[in-house]
Amino acid sequence: MSTARWDLPENWSWVVLPDVGRIVGGGTPPARDMTNFSDGGGIPWITPADLTGYASTYIGRGRRDLTAKGFAACGAAKMPAGTVLFSSRAPIGYCVVAANEISTNQGFKSVVPVDGIVPEFLRHYLISSREYVASFASGTTFPEVSGTRMAEVAVPVAPTEEQRRIVA
Repeated sequence: MSTARWDLPENWSWVVLPDVGRIVGGGTPPARDMTNFSDGGGIPWITPADLTGYASTYIGRGRRDLTAKGFAACGAAKMPAGTVLFSSRAPIGYCVVAANEISTNQGFKSVVPVDGIVPEFLRHYLISSREYVASFASGTTFPEVSGTRMAEVAVPVAPTEEQRRIVA
């Protein structure tokens, strides 16, 4: 099966998402235990709700942080600055770049880019491909793109300097 969605310039190539970065899911500790969360000073953590109406390319934290206890109680991971945070459910398609080390809830399939992939380039592609990525979703009440299906998403890769030029 070909991953090509359209013809690319000669020095570009089509790959699948795991070829451009490590896909990371998120997690949420029990919400009924308020000691899992703090209003600042904890581990930066975002949910898709934090991105409703959010227009910036970068995000440093959401409305709440996780405490060390909350982080330990869930499947969230700390991801480095430059990670592309993509909401994979409720709704599918919010996309920002981490401004600092950050974690997310389970509504994300984030991508920690490999060397040579410009995070902002990947972000632009994912935003412009929202409907395409959503076509990989399953579920009726809340369609969601699983990590397995996210790994099937085709991505065009340009040479790094060209990625930077496109973003600029």
